[in-house]
Amino acid sequence: MAYLDHAATTPMLPEAVAVMASLLPTVGNASSLHAAGRRARRVVEESREQLASALGARPSEVVLTSSGTEADNLAVKGLYWSRRRADPRRRRVLVSAVEHHAVLDAAAWLAEHEGAVVELLPVDGTGRLDLPALAATVARDPASVALISVMWANNEVGTVQPVREVVALAAEHAIPVHSDAVQAPAQLPVSFADSGLAAMTVTAHKLGGPIGVGALLLGRGVPLVPLLHGGGQERDVRSGTLDTPAVAAFAAAAALAVEQRPERAARLAALRDDLVRGVLEQVPDALVNGDPSPEGRLPGIAHLSFPGCDGDSLLLLLDARGIECSTGSACSAGVPQPSHVLLAMGVAEERARGSLRFSLGHTSTPGDVEAAVAALAPVVERARRAGSAGQGRSSARERVAGAVPAGA
Repeated sequence: MAYLDHAATTPMLPEAVAVMASLLPTVGNASSLHAAGRRARRVVEESREQLASALGARPSEVVLTSSGTEADNLAVKGLYWSRRRADPRRRRVLVSAVEHHAVLDAAAWLAEHEGAVVELLPVDGTGRLDLPALAATVARDPASVALISVMWANNEVGTVQPVREVVALAAEHAIPVHSDAVQAPAQLPVSFADSGLAAMTVTAHKLGGPIGVGALLLGRGVPLVPLLHGGGQERDVRSGTLDTPAVAAFAAAAALAVEQRPERAARLAALRDDLVRGVLEQVPDALVNGDPSPEGRLPGIAHLSFPGCDGDSLLLLLDARGIECSTGSACSAGVPQPSHVLLAMGVAEERARGSLRFSLGHTSTPGDVEAAVAALAPVVERARRAGSAGQGRSSARERVAGAVPAGA
């Protein structure tokens, strides 16, 4: 098998597995005051410090969650509620049109249930935010903007967003900015302190930690209304008993991923370039999506469109040959709709439907790339034949449906 879907989830690092396994047999609720509870609390707080160090934050800014999706929802909804409570005029929620659905759907929920006015910010043909359009949108009525959310790097095409420029623009009007950064820390330099963000989402399973634990980095002076109510854990922002083994594994993975990032990013970029080069040699009419410049995209993502093909068909045909990739976000897998990211970039719907994402990670090898390249040409040919046959059947059905009835 060649696993090329690391942007969906990447295998746990052996060091993170070892940390988690060593703690699974232990007992202790980190909120309890007895000895077992204090031991668990010590593990959590040491892990919090390790996470903060890896991500350029203070330990007190790390709010632990169950996932990146929860952290995104907490940021978008919590900031909106807090800002709206302070000033009822603040109803506008500005999000880029290429955000993950954890942000887009959270914003849509606010519009449906909480009176928010959601405005999608346009991107250019590479998937990068249109900064002049953002400036004009904010300038229309700065006092009514509750928050801005722009992801650090796109999970489908890999385009890196101008987060610091967004923060600088928003700071002129004291507007908080949130960024979904789940794809970034393992491949790009990320510092919460240097970014100037009010809130930033990260998750463990994108950088070699376990599924089921994430974090929202939240500035100490940033007010936030919680989603969950109960025990008042995590600064009264996120109630719930902490998963001590998972938190420790998250911290271990983050520290190791950041330490190894320079070497890994260079290795992944080389593999990605080999993959793209090989695909274009085998399928010359394939089209590369995203930013063509190396510094403008994640090292580990190659996103391509194959004219005349259906993306789901390509995925399943490749899967049958042992090549595992994606048509886009794993959270949208199985949904028969073209990628909202590609559509926002101005890509035609037909091209968007015939696209695949190959994403590389710490276990990726040249052999994985070679296997994918070798499989693609026959798979694309078969998908195109199937598409042509399907169109032929559709045309025949249309001719029958449109025929003039006998005797008319």
